[in-house]
Amino acid sequence: MAGEKQIARVTITGTITEDRDQLQMLKDIADDDSVSGVLIFINSPGGTTTGGEALYEAIRALAKKKPVVAEFGTMAASAAYIAGIATDHIVARGNSITGSVGVIVQWPEFVQLLDKIGVKVNEVKSGPLKASPSPFEPLDDGSKKVIQDMIADGFKWFVGLVETRRGVKAADIPGLLDGRIFSGREALQAKLVDQIGGEDEAVKWLKDVKNVPQNAKVTDWKPEKSGSYGILGMSAGIAGWLFGPSAADATNFLLRDRTISTLGLDGLLSVWHPSEK
Repeated sequence: MAGEKQIARVTITGTITEDRDQLQMLKDIADDDSVSGVLIFINSPGGTTTGGEALYEAIRALAKKKPVVAEFGTMAASAAYIAGIATDHIVARGNSITGSVGVIVQWPEFVQLLDKIGVKVNEVKSGPLKASPSPFEPLDDGSKKVIQDMIADGFKWFVGLVETRRGVKAADIPGLLDGRIFSGREALQAKLVDQIGGEDEAVKWLKDVKNVPQNAKVTDWKPEKSGSYGILGMSAGIAGWLFGPSAADATNFLLRDRTISTLGLDGLLSVWHPSEK
């Protein structure tokens, strides 16, 4: 119906990366006059730090035009928490996992394995720090310092966001600077979230505090996908051609669902997952 107001519900799940379709959708919501408020449901362990940064900036730009509330599901940690603190108000379940403020870089090292099987990797590069760290050589002090400096810079940025958006001193919250996770109840006590609850509480906040019309309906918004491309789309296409549609679906799942392994993510990571040690 023309003129009917809505609350746009945006769902952020899985591993966070810089998704251009998703970012464009947030711009579209900001420009849509029928949208009176925005509910962002987050259920994610995090992802790339730049993915969290891009989401943060897009949500802050959206929040300048519409009131925005976050609802945390099972997990909203690390880069997902970055997205959450970009909103005006955070509602979390009592047992939601959140926090994990920090940055990490991970890579495998195959040196001992290659030695055992008799494989040597030859390399010529322009400088000692080019393509370092490398899985084919032990980490040296110079490369380690570069990585540590980069992580320290990203961590300082992340902590600054938390302190600015949540009005807290990170050092005053036990474990926050160590990257610990918090339950929703613990996060509320530490002022990392604003309220315990779910969608009903989030919508009520929009209507009662931000004056979103009481008859506004919650409407799901989903990004328009640009389509499969590159090696992922090609691999799935070949599998489908050779073995049928089910093989294509399986290939898409294995290649695209990067939550299977953080090794599929390049760059700085802001992600939480249990230790496998």
